[in-house]
Amino acid sequence: MDSVPRDIPASGAGNPLQQLSLEQLRRRTSMKWRAYPDDVLPLWVAEMDVPLAEPVARAITDAVTLGDTGYPAGTGYAEALAEFASKRWNWHGLAVEHTAIVPDVMLGIVEMLKLVSGPSDPVIVNSPVYPPFYQFVGNMGRPVVEAPLGADGRIDFRTLEDAFGRAVAGGDRPAYLLCSPHNPTGTLHTADELACVAALARTYGVRVVADEIHAPIVAPGATFVPYLSVPGAQSGLSLMSASKAWNLAGLKAALAIAGPDAAEDLARVPEEVGHGPSHVGIIAHTAALRSGGDWLDALLAGLDGNRRLLAGLLAEHLPAMRYKPAPATYLAWLDCRSLDLCGDPATVFLERGRVALTSGAGFGTGGAGFVRMNLAASAEVISEAVHRMAAALD
Repeated sequence: MDSVPRDIPASGAGNPLQQLSLEQLRRRTSMKWRAYPDDVLPLWVAEMDVPLAEPVARAITDAVTLGDTGYPAGTGYAEALAEFASKRWNWHGLAVEHTAIVPDVMLGIVEMLKLVSGPSDPVIVNSPVYPPFYQFVGNMGRPVVEAPLGADGRIDFRTLEDAFGRAVAGGDRPAYLLCSPHNPTGTLHTADELACVAALARTYGVRVVADEIHAPIVAPGATFVPYLSVPGAQSGLSLMSASKAWNLAGLKAALAIAGPDAAEDLARVPEEVGHGPSHVGIIAHTAALRSGGDWLDALLAGLDGNRRLLAGLLAEHLPAMRYKPAPATYLAWLDCRSLDLCGDPATVFLERGRVALTSGAGFGTGGAGFVRMNLAASAEVISEAVHRMAAALD
């Protein structure tokens, strides 16, 4: 990497994305930093280049000092999330008694699908979408029915209704796996859109399971709407976690949340599922939700700056690549179809530019020709990555 940053705006000292050097980050042993050689800038998997929020680090340290590393118990995590939802999203309907701890969001989704549908029933998804949706559903032996997003990156309700109709035609009990906010596009579904989802699901007898892991990560001025907060969503189930917003993927913990009409379903989750989360993970997630708000706000401001930085850099150095800054997640969905590349864009940028991005091909229909970039990095890294990508096309 160049020693002198290029095209980088001034950043506040409180921005978590500007507090670790590349040298420090390369000492990490997680997937992001071990999958590729040291000459590659890793902007692929959803890990953030940030230090832990101080309240989270303190909670973990206190637990380790005390030897509090046993099995998880209690409702503290759910109570903290209910408080966070009330303050951040003005959602006062998260009933702690209608929650269950699960190992992580994807394993929680698997358990929810088992509750509301049968062993061979189809699962509907909005492609392009998070590749583990296909992987986990496929490993369950379930068929995936795609309802591709519209050209604007939003839910196409005619397409969704058609998918619902096809899914129920055989007398099955299909489920709809909703990604909200949407990964990889960063689309933030509106309250009206989510109410339409609930109405369609009720009409066709489709059960909704919502992956809301990116819920806290929204741009300043944008609003996340919990699926269970909209009219008609009483039979829905949601999976939430602090892992994405506070970079806690290695500290496994998540919550399954039931709407009022799904509470009996959630009560059937096998007891052993609750043994899967990490007790230290739950302590960390609870501390993040209760005391990590200031850190999160600083992160959100930093991410917003990175979105603007990326848009400016691409306009200057890769004008044929289309990118529209999204209001949610820390992911950028880059349209490379006009670059006339020979092969997968992610492969080209890795081999020629030494920048690791996620190939769009794995996101299902609509993903080919795209790459996903992780924006949770320093401005210097984002700038260097774009310069390398542009040079790869020379």
